[in-house]
Amino acid sequence: METSEVGPTGGSGGPAADPTSPIFIVGCQRSGTTMLRLILDSHPRISCGPETRFLEDMERIVGADWKRLSQYGFEREEWLRRIAGFFGGIQGDYARSRGKARWADKSPRYAMKLPFIMELFPDAQVVHVIRDGRDVAVSHRKRFGYWSCVKSAVKWPRYIAEAREAGRRLPPGQYHELRYEELVSNQEATLRSLLDFLGEQWDPSLLEFDKQSHDVPARYHAQARSRRADEGTSAAVYTSRVGTYRKELDPAMRLLIRVTAGRELKALGYA
Repeated sequence: METSEVGPTGGSGGPAADPTSPIFIVGCQRSGTTMLRLILDSHPRISCGPETRFLEDMERIVGADWKRLSQYGFEREEWLRRIAGFFGGIQGDYARSRGKARWADKSPRYAMKLPFIMELFPDAQVVHVIRDGRDVAVSHRKRFGYWSCVKSAVKWPRYIAEAREAGRRLPPGQYHELRYEELVSNQEATLRSLLDFLGEQWDPSLLEFDKQSHDVPARYHAQARSRRADEGTSAAVYTSRVGTYRKELDPAMRLLIRVTAGRELKALGYA
């Protein structure tokens, strides 16, 4: 399998790397974004709290609903400034309350809203987590059921295509692609490359993220223990879920994914 840790225009570091910029972790659900959120949240300078989805609703205000909101007489740029000020303020206060200097947001659905995200935070750095769409489908089935697995065959290529297209339009140093497969098989090297992109110093606490304190729902720990028990490991990061589609994806789903996502799988080196 051919993999790449950097995006079409992104790179490791670069002129736009700024250790004060907001960080957005995006990617199709069940691609490893939560794991990366907890890893980055373990860094002594970076706070990455619970998933927000807040900006998805705000995009509608200045998009589909703009005709109604424009009647208030404020320019769209003023709404953008206020939204960014509110959201960035909350995130900044949350980070400082935890002794952190920089905030990150993990919301997978922002993969479909990157142009709007960049309007709000022009200096933001985007980390796009990519996982083999066939394994993503298996994970959807295990977590949400078969119908979710079917829908993922359409959802995954849309997330991939839209996030990569947005990434191609960003300056160097603002978009980074991180492969799930590389993260679980070569954790330290992959994370060192990511921190270089972010302009941050390496810290070994990232390798022990499961031992750090994070704001997560109570059910998270039970689910994590269950997953590790299923895989027969006590490790926080394991490679056994790579390529699970070969055993766990039925022929009908394989065919569906080949039809809906074959182009993206090939472009990413998965097929």
